[in-house]
Amino acid sequence: MSNNTRLHVVDALRGFAIVSIMLLHNIEHFDYYYFPENLPSWILMSDKVVWETLFFLFSGKSYAIFALLFGLTYYIQTHNQEKRGNDFRARFAWRLVLLFAFGIINTAFFQGDILTLYALVGFLLIPLTKINTKVLFFIAVFLLLQPFELYSLFHLLQNPDLKVVDPESWTYFGKMHEYIESNSFTDTVIGNLTNGKKAVVLWSWENGRFFHMLALFILGMLAGRLKLFRASNKNNHLWKRVLVISSVIFIPLFIIQKSMESLIENEVIRNSLSTIETSWANMAFTLVLVSGFVLLFQTAKGFKALNLLSPIGKMSLSNYVFQSVLGSAIYYGFGFGLYKYTGATYSFIIGAVLAIVMWYCCTLWAKRYKRGPLETIWHKATWIFSK
Repeated sequence: MSNNTRLHVVDALRGFAIVSIMLLHNIEHFDYYYFPENLPSWILMSDKVVWETLFFLFSGKSYAIFALLFGLTYYIQTHNQEKRGNDFRARFAWRLVLLFAFGIINTAFFQGDILTLYALVGFLLIPLTKINTKVLFFIAVFLLLQPFELYSLFHLLQNPDLKVVDPESWTYFGKMHEYIESNSFTDTVIGNLTNGKKAVVLWSWENGRFFHMLALFILGMLAGRLKLFRASNKNNHLWKRVLVISSVIFIPLFIIQKSMESLIENEVIRNSLSTIETSWANMAFTLVLVSGFVLLFQTAKGFKALNLLSPIGKMSLSNYVFQSVLGSAIYYGFGFGLYKYTGATYSFIIGAVLAIVMWYCCTLWAKRYKRGPLETIWHKATWIFSK
């Protein structure tokens, strides 16, 4: 995208996703769930409110926004190259290899890295590039329905006496303390790249993230085709409809989610259905956030406030990796080890301060450079050996 055609609302929305991811990662101690008990009662009450609020707003939604914009960016890059008579698909495949490398570096600090998964699932976009819009939409809807989990649920309904078995990922998550609490940086890196990576990949499969991810990539690509993020009365009307419909869908899904235990007695069936229902509820609320953000951005006051997030969004790769480096140093044993002392409230404050510092650094950087540090490396490596 050239500067004069750049979609600032997309930059701001990506910045919003990055900040919300940072806040969520901080209260999670960057994937190490540890809850200090020697805190005052009022702090523990505050921790509960902060935890439940941030998980309600951002858990499963921030990454969904990120995935949606990943697909949109792929469309924009492909379309821009088509106008120059170039086929971007092979270059995009190489770009995904580079993203995977960034993801491995990020995983060394934070096992919950999503870049490696985006890189692998992103290859599935390439054969879908030229497919008809309506066909692509139905593929996305089919994936959002969580077909594998629906098949598993059907099997469980035929065999309701099956015993509940702990997810395989729990075995690996249970070993985290062996290296996260360690004061050895080397042990932490090795643990994250081996045990931690297995845990996250298995968890993502168990919770239908791969189907969800590809569906969002496709929807982002379709949003680019239909130019839905361009400012126009037609698009504003569409986003208002999306906001209303997604809100109406989310409310009953959320109520069902909170009532699942009382509605379904069989635990094994309840767990399977909960995976499906949570995925649907997260998708509905993601659309609430995206449509609300876009509509607010079109207003004068909304633009002034939300556009402050644009510098962060333009450097999303750098910010995502740098927050992992900082977060692990703050909370893990090889660094300050604050996981032992900070509950959700204190961690939220740390995350908010880091977000402000991130914004300040990005704003200064943007005044001198066109791209962020890792974005520059990614861009130059993408076009290596090109004319």
